[in-house]
Amino acid sequence: MKDNEDAQSGPNDNSRLSLAQQMRRGDLMSANCPSRDVLRHMTSRWGVLVLISLSQRTSRFSELRRAIGGVSEKMLAQTLQCLEEDGLVIRRSLQVMPPHVEYSLSGLGREAAQRVEGLADWIEDNIGHIQAIRQKAGN
Repeated sequence: MKDNEDAQSGPNDNSRLSLAQQMRRGDLMSANCPSRDVLRHMTSRWGVLVLISLSQRTSRFSELRRAIGGVSEKMLAQTLQCLEEDGLVIRRSLQVMPPHVEYSLSGLGREAAQRVEGLADWIEDNIGHIQAIRQKAGN
């Protein structure tokens, strides 16, 4: 059994990590945490849908836009750029006429997509219950 100090500190307690380790790991609850940008990119409405769509297959921009109903060109371009900068999406320019670009997931992106797919599946499985609660609340 753990001692009292261990029992009080949870599995996410960073107090025992060096400052360098804490900075590498991040602390999502901290306003200055660099992980928050990645979290925002991955869990935005369009980020989730891009990750899920690309987990199915490599796609061109226009294919992604058609697959993700309601996304504007501007928002799709921004989302892809952020996910690419985070190392989740790979952008590949093909030297053909006319030139075009394909997007796919990196290894890290495939792992991230699995995580957000789990959340999306949970939402889909519970949407009826959620809508009933909303209706009851008058929203």
